[in-house]
Amino acid sequence: MYLDFFELRQKPFTIKTEASILYMSPQYTTAFALLQYGIENCDGFTVITGEVGCGKTTLCNALIRELNASEYAIISLPIPPQNEYQLLNAVCIHIGIAIKSRESVEGIRSKIVEKFRMERSQGKRAILIIDEAQNMEFDTLETVRLLSNIERDGEKLIHIILIGQPELKQKLRKRCMRQLSQRISVYHDLKPLNFVDTKNYIRHRISLAKGENGSRKKFQIRHEPIPNFSFFAFHKIYTASKGIPRIINNICDKALIAAFIDYSTKIRLRDVKRALKDINQL
Repeated sequence: MYLDFFELRQKPFTIKTEASILYMSPQYTTAFALLQYGIENCDGFTVITGEVGCGKTTLCNALIRELNASEYAIISLPIPPQNEYQLLNAVCIHIGIAIKSRESVEGIRSKIVEKFRMERSQGKRAILIIDEAQNMEFDTLETVRLLSNIERDGEKLIHIILIGQPELKQKLRKRCMRQLSQRISVYHDLKPLNFVDTKNYIRHRISLAKGENGSRKKFQIRHEPIPNFSFFAFHKIYTASKGIPRIINNICDKALIAAFIDYSTKIRLRDVKRALKDINQL
């Protein structure tokens, strides 16, 4: 609708979780480095928590993109398993293990152990990434812990990364989870963006959407960056979103529409207020 007007190749504020759109703020850079550290050391669990819409899944996808498929067998579960059988079955599907009908859990687990050991003999280690892990039952989390026990000559054969909302942190503090909690070697809690990072995030998304070959078209109006957010627009977006990227995306997308309707390439406070009014009606 507004792409040509703002000289954009694609919508800048989608809610996609593609790794290529990740804005590496200082804390995301830290979280990414910690994820890499946990994998390289293969010691214990890595746990990343954060509020809804903070970019945990996008960060996870960026990590997967960086991992070398010849060195790692990546098992990524965007939907958390609800029981032991679902977990083991999902692992088998990802690493190419055929399961017979009515095969016992013990038999499936033995096949997984054998597969991991074979992969390690070929120079590969397994990485299990579970998103939305706060929704897993305690028994299933215990099964995940038991998977982490798989070794070959004293070397751990799988590193497990749990991604979840703040409720995951509370769940792991329960007494019944103390064995798993004691094995967490890397933990990071993603916080919302501050005001400076919110501005930089918005500019980053616009820059990606414009591309390197963006050129002025029939809607040329002035010689300032297009689209251009005013200071007060930035500030209102920050206070309304509390620095959460998914909410920032929603506000900015509707603010661009409001500015487009007024035939303005500058996004002002009034455009953000219109966007918030539309959002609040939902």
